[in-house]
Amino acid sequence: MLSRRGLRTPFLRIAKDGAVVDAKRFTTSGGAGAEVADQVSSDAVLRLFAEGSTVVLQGLHRLWPPLIEFADQLAADLGHPTQVNAYVTPPSSRGFAAHYDVHDVFVLQIAGEKHWRIHPPVHPDPLRSQPWEQHRDEVAAAAEGEPVIDAVLRPGDVLYLPRGYLHAATALGEISAHLTVGVHSVTRWSAAEAALDLVRELAADDVELRRSLPLGVDLADPDATTDDVAAVLSGLRDWLDRVDPAEVADRLRGHAWAQVRPEPVSPLTQATAVAALSADTVLTLRTRLRCQLREPDGGRVVLVAGRRRHDFPADTGPALAALLTTGELKVADLPGLDRDDQLTLARRLLTESIAVVADAVLPPA
Repeated sequence: MLSRRGLRTPFLRIAKDGAVVDAKRFTTSGGAGAEVADQVSSDAVLRLFAEGSTVVLQGLHRLWPPLIEFADQLAADLGHPTQVNAYVTPPSSRGFAAHYDVHDVFVLQIAGEKHWRIHPPVHPDPLRSQPWEQHRDEVAAAAEGEPVIDAVLRPGDVLYLPRGYLHAATALGEISAHLTVGVHSVTRWSAAEAALDLVRELAADDVELRRSLPLGVDLADPDATTDDVAAVLSGLRDWLDRVDPAEVADRLRGHAWAQVRPEPVSPLTQATAVAALSADTVLTLRTRLRCQLREPDGGRVVLVAGRRRHDFPADTGPALAALLTTGELKVADLPGLDRDDQLTLARRLLTESIAVVADAVLPPA
């Protein structure tokens, strides 16, 4: 990945003794025909690593096939989005000072040994908008205290760090490599944000809340706007009482599903399968695609698939429900449709990447 794959920032970071190295020190143009300037320079990485810098491969759940599958399946099992980074540290070196993450982390030690010191949170259950830099002095002071965990991880060891726990790690006598599996928990605050967004949309229809403040108002004087602010707060409370919890939950689902990628599709192979579609073609629901079929509304049925919504004619509902239930169906077995409508639905399911033809192959060159 560092030398042959044309890796670009931000999929690579380099850090030393708590400071992140400027990306310009390890990136360059890819040469003729690949002049993009932020490609990783392997020789620069070598120099920095030899000087004691930690190499951080970011977003491996988007780059490395085994980890793509692992992270996506873990997200499906946990119900929360996941990510994977790798940290490769030279002997007797430390990449980052004590800090906390705003997501839960599983540390998987895969090579060498690393000494970890874990301290209790200074800011429990931090949100993504509350990074450790906002509490830098508290973090530094707490890191001087007695750790709750002081241990050396060896290959095969696993460490769980709930978000907010302070941690710092130092490689011992050889190169150390570990994966961090980040779990981006969907929180009650996520629900609060969804509810407030919904209130903001609904309340925009309230003419009282759209009124202008008086001409000549002195905004520097808090007393000048007290009555208007009180009216606004009262109005927002009324709108908050009208929010449907089911709609808030649906927005939570949409936000979480938008962060999780299903199994990638092969565009050329699947396009070939569409062109060769027949009644005997077997449709397979795309692996790890989160789907939900909504009740028909106005002659249409809605299929929520990952981050997208698809409208279909209502009479396709039984066929869609059957595919979601079984995970795999021959085109001829899509219920409730005649042959032409079966082919039409199958063609759309393939081109919208809801289903795939698992055994599709490209024609010979």
